Parts: sequence; C-alpha cells; structure tokens
Amino acid sequence: MEGIPFAKALVMIVVMAPAISIGWIGSKAMESIGRNPESASKILVPMLLACAFAEAIAIYALVIAFSL
Repeated sequence: MEGIPFAKALVMIVVMAPAISIGWIGSKAMESIGRNPESASKILVPMLLACAFAEAIAIYALVIAFSL
C-alpha cells in the first residue's frame, strides 16, 4: 500500500508525454502546411492518426492509474 501513491504519481507524469507529443505533432504539421499549403489534405489524416495514437497512450495510463 505504501508504493501506490508513488505509482499513481509516476503514471500521471507518464501522461504528460502524450500531451507533449500531440503538441509536437501539431506544430510540425502546421510548419509543413505553412511551407507547402497544397499538401494540407495529405498531411491532415496522418496527423490526426498520430494524435489519436498518442491520446490512446494517455488513456491507457489513466486507466492504469485509476485501477491502482
């Protein structure tokens, strides 16, 4: 029982990584669209998929935190 608060804190720190990666993905996508506006339709779908996968990692971490 003593390690559970530490484990929850560690999981919450892990949740910050997907937030940072989503920001980085969005930044790089906007940078790419700014350089080549015609590629916006080709960049949007992979960007959304990458953001969804990063968000799934955060959701898994929260589920683990709540199950501890």
